[in-house]
Amino acid sequence: MQGLLKLSRLIDAINDRIGNWVSWLILVMVLVSTGNAIIRKTLNMSSNAWLELQWYLFSAVFLLAAGYTLLKNAHVRIDVVSGRFSARGQTWIDIFGTVFFLMPMSIAFLYLSWKVFVRTYTQHEISGSAGGLVMWPARLLVPVGFFLLTAQGFSELIKRVAFLTGHGPDPVPRGDTRAAEAELAEEIRKHAEGKA
Repeated sequence: MQGLLKLSRLIDAINDRIGNWVSWLILVMVLVSTGNAIIRKTLNMSSNAWLELQWYLFSAVFLLAAGYTLLKNAHVRIDVVSGRFSARGQTWIDIFGTVFFLMPMSIAFLYLSWKVFVRTYTQHEISGSAGGLVMWPARLLVPVGFFLLTAQGFSELIKRVAFLTGHGPDPVPRGDTRAAEAELAEEIRKHAEGKA
C-alpha cells in the first residue's frame, strides 16, 4: 500500500503543479479577450486567429485543470444523500462513483480523443475559418486533460482505499460543510437580530 500511496502523492503533485500553472492561463485568456474586444469595437477589425486563441485558452483551462479540481475536491457534488452518511459511508460512495462513472467515462474520452488528435496531426488540419489556427494543439488538449483526470481518479481511489483499510487519513476534509449560502443566511440573521 505504501508504494501506491507514493504513486498517489506523485500524481497529486503533478496535478497540483499543472493546476497552479493553468490558473495563469485565465489571466492570459482575459487579456486576449479584452484586447480582441477593444480592437474589434474601436478599430472595427477582427481576427479569427485571436478568437480561436480565446477558445484554445478556455479549453486548456477547462481540460487541464479537471484533475486539479478533483484533487482539491472542488467539483460539483450533490450531498443530499451522501451527506447523511458517515465518513466511511461517503468514502464508499466516492469509490463507487469513481469506479463506475468517472473512470469508464474518462478512459473512453481519452481513447476516443487520441484517435482524433492523431488524425488531425497527421493530416495537418487547420481551421475552416479564414486566418484560423492549426487544429492539433486544441485536439491534443482533450486526451491530455482526460489523462490527467484519469490519473487523479486513480489517485483518489488509492487514498480512499487507504483510508478504509486504516493505511491513511481521510482524504476529504469534513469540517463544517455548510454551503456558502447557508453561512451568508446565518450572518444576515445574526445581523438583523443585533439591530432589533
